[in-house]
Amino acid sequence: MSIDDTGGMGPLVARLSRGGRRFRLADRAHPWALDTLVVVVVVVMFCLPDLLNKGAADGPPKLRILLTEQPLGPTLALQAGLVLPLLWRRRRPMAAFGVIAAVFILQWSLGAVLRADIALFIALYSLALHGRLPQLPWACAVMVGAMVLVAFRVSRAVSMWDALFFLLSTVTAALALGLVIRFRRAQLAGLRERAARLEIERDQRSRLATATERARVAREMHDIVGHNLAVIVSLADAGAYATDTAPERGKEALTLIGDTGRQALGELRRVLGVLREAADTPSSGPMLSPQPRIVDIGTLCAGVRAAGPEVAYRTGGDMDTLDHGVQLTAYRIVQEALTNTLKHAGTDTRVSLSIVVEDTRLEIRVQDTGPTGPAKPPGEEGHGLVGMRERAALYGGTVSAGPTADGGWNVEATLVLTPRGSDL
Repeated sequence: MSIDDTGGMGPLVARLSRGGRRFRLADRAHPWALDTLVVVVVVVMFCLPDLLNKGAADGPPKLRILLTEQPLGPTLALQAGLVLPLLWRRRRPMAAFGVIAAVFILQWSLGAVLRADIALFIALYSLALHGRLPQLPWACAVMVGAMVLVAFRVSRAVSMWDALFFLLSTVTAALALGLVIRFRRAQLAGLRERAARLEIERDQRSRLATATERARVAREMHDIVGHNLAVIVSLADAGAYATDTAPERGKEALTLIGDTGRQALGELRRVLGVLREAADTPSSGPMLSPQPRIVDIGTLCAGVRAAGPEVAYRTGGDMDTLDHGVQLTAYRIVQEALTNTLKHAGTDTRVSLSIVVEDTRLEIRVQDTGPTGPAKPPGEEGHGLVGMRERAALYGGTVSAGPTADGGWNVEATLVLTPRGSDL
């Protein structure tokens, strides 16, 4: 059955819901308006009939004999005592209920009956909805006593038990209505709070994912820019030195600087390409080159050799079966280690590089012979070694670095190839 088959109840419910929201907003903005409206309705519907029909025959003859008709002044006073406290029924529900109950008991003790007695049930409903729950047992005890008094007063005209049943049923209805609405509002408030909390958690997860992505891009940028700038600086120094003695070597150095710069720009475009908006054209995807792998380490070593250092590179084991993430991590660790060699050992050094797969481990070792001149004083640990350790930690690995006995520097990294969390 479609929505139209329901007789248009969907749009009707939506309109009622919107009307209810507007009513609640207006009530929050002007809380006195609703309380005053309730008092006006009670006065018009229940107080005025008593004043206009005063002295007219109303009710069973036995009941008219039993009850006492009050003069206009006391009637107005009793009506005011019953109705006016409804003005603060939401802000001071227990006080309003207490005043109305006292006037109610006084009125029936005098033998007077008023239609404004409906105010007592409204006050009980308001207490159940807005008051403190520990106050309800006391209010219920007062209500039972008041209803027993009413039933006793009308017992000659109506069966006391019938009257008591009717009155207590009305009390129960007012009390239940207030509690149901109270619990429903509490439930809705809990749902709104939970929705707000879930929204906050979603935003926090989004910010955490953004921070993680920024850290990843920062590591990539550090590796790309740091390595290629180190190679360019070394080539520029070598070219400047060879300009006077071997101009062809200077020209070769300039050519290598251009190639290294273009390679760096290409890698930067690839890394920054992942930050583009999803609205970019799909054709931008194929223009991005793939992430570097272990097979690209040979080209990396060639670029370092062009800058001056001698690099001996060997591999062992099956490299093609390695996960792409492991290969990228290995490439970046080697790149960072060679960059540090260019920075600290200079161009007149020898580098031994080995990458070996042993069972479930990938061993990486980069060792240089150190500078030929005076050794540079060790500085503070930079971001490069921290970045290498962070990359290795993604695969349960470790990175250690330190000086060698002959004045060189050694970097060793171990990556665990077995998926983390698997049972062997």
